[in-house]
Amino acid sequence: MSGKSYPEWDRMMNGELCNPDPIITLRMRRTREILQRYNSSSEDPAQRKRILEELFDQPLADDDLIIIQPPFYCDFGFNITVGKNFFANFDCVILDCGLVTIGDDVWFGPKVQIYTPSHPIDPTMRRKRIESAHPVVIGDTVWIGGGAIVLPGITIGENSVIGAGSVVTHDIPANVVAAGNPCRVLREISADES
Repeated sequence: MSGKSYPEWDRMMNGELCNPDPIITLRMRRTREILQRYNSSSEDPAQRKRILEELFDQPLADDDLIIIQPPFYCDFGFNITVGKNFFANFDCVILDCGLVTIGDDVWFGPKVQIYTPSHPIDPTMRRKRIESAHPVVIGDTVWIGGGAIVLPGITIGENSVIGAGSVVTHDIPANVVAAGNPCRVLREISADES
């Protein structure tokens, strides 16, 4: 499904204004059906892995250790790339109209939200139900605290920590602790911190 391209989908994936048409809506409906199975699944890791492989449209190695506590919500699933040893606590939301790339050893607290879609500020344009999407990149060994929100087009550098409840409105460099609304760098992570 992820390999099928057509003009409206390509506009969305390229960050251009687009109108979520019936094909996009159909792809989202497919995702909702997969998520319903995942969110009602048992604690069986093999069953959850099979469902995540279907959702992400990619195989997951046995040693990848991908744990996403239900309930989990996303738009498409196949626009999300997850590295090894990923943990997302309860109520994670990833709106993946654009690409979301998550590195290795990343942790999400409960209710973390990652947004790629954006809507026009002009109300006339919004009435036309158009939107754009901008990719989000989360580096290796990032920890995002509970209730944090990452806005469209953001990159969070490796090893950084985002405080609970933060709203990340701009890129965060590597090796820092950042928090707040808007999220700002509080300090660098020192080499001797354990």
